Amino acid sequence: MKISIISFTEKGAALARTIRNSLAREMETVLFTKHRALPDDWEAVYVEESLSRWAGERFREHSALLFIGACGIAVRAIAPSVRDKLEDSPVLVMDEEGRFVIPLLSGHFGGANGLAERIAEKTGAVAVITTATDVNGLFAADVFARRNRLAVCNRSGIAAVSSALLAGKPVTMAIAGSCTGSWPKELTPVPYPVNGRASVIVSPFAADAEKADLQLCPRAYVLGIGCRRGKSFPEIEKAVEKQMKKAGLRWESLAAVASVDRKKDEQGLLEFVEKHGLPFLTFSADRLKAVGGGFASSAFVEEQVGVDNVCERAAMAACGEDGKLLVEKYAENGITVAIAQKKWSVSFDET
Repeated sequence: MKISIISFTEKGAALARTIRNSLAREMETVLFTKHRALPDDWEAVYVEESLSRWAGERFREHSALLFIGACGIAVRAIAPSVRDKLEDSPVLVMDEEGRFVIPLLSGHFGGANGLAERIAEKTGAVAVITTATDVNGLFAADVFARRNRLAVCNRSGIAAVSSALLAGKPVTMAIAGSCTGSWPKELTPVPYPVNGRASVIVSPFAADAEKADLQLCPRAYVLGIGCRRGKSFPEIEKAVEKQMKKAGLRWESLAAVASVDRKKDEQGLLEFVEKHGLPFLTFSADRLKAVGGGFASSAFVEEQVGVDNVCERAAMAACGEDGKLLVEKYAENGITVAIAQKKWSVSFDET
């Protein structure tokens, strides 16, 4: 995580330096200021533009923001940029005396609450946490999702689960993978696959959506794709969609797309990963040859790109040693697709 700290007075700038030094080993910290008369060696960037424009730039960088000043200043600065609780940057405010640090935005999924507690611990301030599940010491589904890198498939489910917990109603959870740590006492574990319904289901499978109030999805699957030169985005999308349906996977379960390095500039693939917001990992032919396992072999493919199989080998290369081939090579109209699964688990521990 990166944090951008902005101050408005010399005293606030001095506090910002203290916070930067205390967080130096944990995250990238950049100092900004609206106070002109700071010494050069304080290394604070003077902000010429409006605060709202400055804040908007930080949101686009996905940086956390800490305002050393009044809450009202922060609220007005971020207001034009606030869009979505699952995508907004975490925003905090701290008074220039360093007495209180307050998470204003994205406390759970963005991590502002946890960041406030870390800053408070290091500076002696009081973290002012106002989210209901935290105040009542209850399980927070969006915090659990963030810590375990789970996609939130239906955001309305977060409120439904939190409301049930706060009302003291039973909340059940089923997990399709392995789990470590102690279950919160307010959650009741139920077996997976679920027979009937569960409040929360942690799984990558599309069929579970109608069985859960909230589905959380592990990002644990890699698409391996090979294709002839010039294959279009719609053609690639069509081939991949068939295999995703065959595997029963949600799109949110995808962690990356992988291929041979000769395809790193393939326009159709670039459009595909951009649409789905996925990393595009490419490997040399020699690296793919070194991947162990039994794969469908093609002499023609080897002649063209230097390795006998692209899609299966690339998917497995991206998953690492614990990877498992879930969908074997599928060929359609000059496109090949395979899906591999990374080993995944969730933890109730805080770290």
